[in-house]
Amino acid sequence: MIDFSTVVMGPYATQILGDLGADVIKVEAPAGDTLRVPPPYRSRGMSSLVLGVNRNKRSVGLNLKDPRGLKVMLDLIDTADVLVTNLRPQALDRLGLSYEQLDNPRLVYCSAQGFSGDLRDRAAYDEIVQGASGTVDLMRRKSGTPGYVPTIVADKVSSLTIAYSVLAALLHRGKTGRGQRIEVPMTDTMLAFNLVEHLGGDTFEPRHGPFGFPRSLAPNHRPVRTKDGMACIAMYGPRNVADFFHVAGRPDLATDPRFSSSDALYQHFEAFYDVVEKLALERTTDEWEALCATKSIPFGRVTDLDDVVSRLDTMEHPTEGTVRVVPTPVEFSETPASIRRHAPYLGEHNDEVLAELGYPAQQIRQLSSDGVTAAAVPDRLV
Repeated sequence: MIDFSTVVMGPYATQILGDLGADVIKVEAPAGDTLRVPPPYRSRGMSSLVLGVNRNKRSVGLNLKDPRGLKVMLDLIDTADVLVTNLRPQALDRLGLSYEQLDNPRLVYCSAQGFSGDLRDRAAYDEIVQGASGTVDLMRRKSGTPGYVPTIVADKVSSLTIAYSVLAALLHRGKTGRGQRIEVPMTDTMLAFNLVEHLGGDTFEPRHGPFGFPRSLAPNHRPVRTKDGMACIAMYGPRNVADFFHVAGRPDLATDPRFSSSDALYQHFEAFYDVVEKLALERTTDEWEALCATKSIPFGRVTDLDDVVSRLDTMEHPTEGTVRVVPTPVEFSETPASIRRHAPYLGEHNDEVLAELGYPAQQIRQLSSDGVTAAAVPDRLV
């Protein structure tokens, strides 16, 4: 698999596939992925973000403006099952690396950009896509103020879409022998993600009810304060609601007409959450956890992300020392995911990969001395 992508969207997708067993070769420009630059880092070029989305990969630094570098890239693609890229279509055309120009009927070619159609060449980052996909508007509907979700949600949702789309295309190729082109536009992907629950009354033609999912958009739909902390208590359906009011010592509210049916709750979520907030203050977090357990009412403590860090795995990186890694969350009984390689520095595997392509040692050295291949061994600063 060739990872010809930058920043987070493409690299996170290919890391997922690498964790699942793919041999991923990351092709970078001589200056390296732009994600190598932002701090924090111990060595320049090895930022925390690079370490977070590039494990289980080998890195090749290539100057594609040199015909010899482009020839290496084409040789790599000839041996690959999959190519993932988020370069803009015009740039790919100029390099001769568009799907049509490659003319490789077995290749699964996945291209991801911010927009579809006539806007495919427009620059886009996560914030732009959050705005264009309605995510910023959802934040406005929720809080009264437009805002961004405080995580690069558009990049990561698109990464997951790339990963499952590539796997589906490989399954198709296994049956037919034919690859195909996949296009993943971030804005369309996020719009589809947002509309699962928020299409609401606009599902029907003509409209039958308001846009949006009232539960999620209620301003007071949030964790509740307890007597000594915070907790998440989520009641779905009249049975859960009635059980909650009984364990809270307010059985009278279980028959309140505003909360006693699904249709009524749909109309009165804000009032419902007001009542829950007031009741939550009467007991400690431990008490609520015990009470909710008696009736299988969904309950969760609010996790401080600082506390999560100590529970992560660690590994030894050859240039960065001990680093934390987020384990693959999925468990397979027969084909477990694994972390087999550290995130590479720029061009760490130039010689290895070119040798696998059949390039003789002398030519590999010449390409390096001529700047066709590039490498940057990290200089540890901290």
